[in-house]
Amino acid sequence: MRLTMLLRLLSLAVLPCTLTHAAEFPTRPIRYVVAFPPGGVNDAIARILSQRMSDVFGVQVIVDNRPGAGGNLGSELVAKASPDGHTLLNISTAQAISQSLYARLGYNLERDLTPVILLATSPLIVAIHPGVNARGVADLVAVSKTQPIRFSSGGIGTISHLSGEMLSRAVGFAAIHVPYKGGGPAAVDLMAGQVQMMINAVTDIAPAAKAGRVRVIGTMAEKRHPQLPDIATLPEQGYKDFVLSNWVGIVAPTGTPKDRVQKLHTTIERTMKEPDIAARVVAHGFDSAVGNPEQFGRHIRSEVQRFAKAVKESGARAE
Repeated sequence: MRLTMLLRLLSLAVLPCTLTHAAEFPTRPIRYVVAFPPGGVNDAIARILSQRMSDVFGVQVIVDNRPGAGGNLGSELVAKASPDGHTLLNISTAQAISQSLYARLGYNLERDLTPVILLATSPLIVAIHPGVNARGVADLVAVSKTQPIRFSSGGIGTISHLSGEMLSRAVGFAAIHVPYKGGGPAAVDLMAGQVQMMINAVTDIAPAAKAGRVRVIGTMAEKRHPQLPDIATLPEQGYKDFVLSNWVGIVAPTGTPKDRVQKLHTTIERTMKEPDIAARVVAHGFDSAVGNPEQFGRHIRSEVQRFAKAVKESGARAE
């Protein structure tokens, strides 16, 4: 009897601690790691969020840029961090690609990091030099039968590379890959006519398209993009399964308490829906795409598998 009473008293003592566990979080500044240099899309989205998150949580949310090895240095850093919710990682399509692109990694995206929230997605677009006589993907296939099509990318294994390989296989034309050290030089040579095609995010291509320096012939999306309302999607052009985007999300070290993950998710989701935050995200060519942690986890698994196939077929490899 005494033992039973003692156990009941202990359970009542533990219950308030359990209920207040998430309420007390965060108790110190949150480190928000971006595994890429300042100035890119990953960094921009993180900085849009961090200031508002600081206000809401009442602690400073510090963006910490840790570039290197295609985003893997920063990712490994967070994967090995204390799983208490005070260290977060901004991830994108690059980390999903890395899982098969690199022979050796110091972390596993699905094993060592837990999904918090999918923030936003941005469809890829197919752009060509204005001198190529094509207004749609079918036209480009026809042109490829009379002249070689060279496509530029930001480097071997980047999304601009793998998407080009995936498109050429899907629509049935031969394309010659020309890798560059970054998306900027790749776009410059497209505008100069050194290559005929490039696939990249809306933000990287739309300004040049509006200036008439490149021509966009398709978006890899289910619906037309508001920045390019006159450009037909690939599904509209008959390639119904070809939807491909760059995406950005947040993960935490595996083992982070579920209540803290849920609090992070709920707070960030609410922040992403604020009109001024949403407008700034759209200005960077992204659409908000928030979903619960389980949905984001399924998305990550799907992307890892999809790009593993693309990496294998392309023969891409990074060390």
